[in-house]
Amino acid sequence: MPSDTESTGKLVYKRVLLKLSGEALMGPTEFGIHMPTCLQFAEEIATALRDTGVELCLVIGGGNIFRGLAGAANGMERSQADSMGMLATVMNALAMQSALEQVGVPTRVQSAIPMDTVCEPYIRRRAIRHMEKKRVVIFAAGTGNPYFTTDTGAALRAAEMSCDAMFKGTQVDGVYSADPKKDADAERYDHLAYQDVLARDLRVMDASAVSLMRDTNIPIVVFSLHKKGSLQDVLLGLGTSTVIS
Repeated sequence: MPSDTESTGKLVYKRVLLKLSGEALMGPTEFGIHMPTCLQFAEEIATALRDTGVELCLVIGGGNIFRGLAGAANGMERSQADSMGMLATVMNALAMQSALEQVGVPTRVQSAIPMDTVCEPYIRRRAIRHMEKKRVVIFAAGTGNPYFTTDTGAALRAAEMSCDAMFKGTQVDGVYSADPKKDADAERYDHLAYQDVLARDLRVMDASAVSLMRDTNIPIVVFSLHKKGSLQDVLLGLGTSTVIS
């Protein structure tokens, strides 16, 4: 693997898990799924798959539909609320599957909560085989357990799939010392150590997800998915991002 500052123009990461927030699927709306935005992301993924040959899997949050923590804060029992949040991620996964297949990308959804009439159950070896056949696999329903975020679910799946990196597509082109939309002096980092993220409470992902990536030595690459061609650029070591390793 090249150094963090080296630009190669060649595929840097052969197998990647891409983590998207549920809010990313809202596009310009305030709630739910905005299919034109899903199609925009699908086009980015399709181009990257075609031009680089990367093996790709996805995890999508559910915050655009329902957040378990918000439900619990409003008096709902936490395990029940988290189960509802996991179901929201299945809805997002099916929407993204539809968008990807519209642009010609074969896609499978695997859920940690079995629902055989809707999608496949999560089976590790089957998921790996799908990716080897150049199908995109979307992992839904988090870990299948309450009290775990989709960040942690993404970290777990990245480790189980033996991914070379976990990509986190965000609104900005990396990790900053503060919110760059609110603080003009915010510093963007090219590279951070896992411990830096945890010690500075930079809130890139929840602490358990960062710790699991540290323990499995899988780098986290934070970049903006809203810039056309950014996914492919980062896969080739050419784009702007922050690498946490």
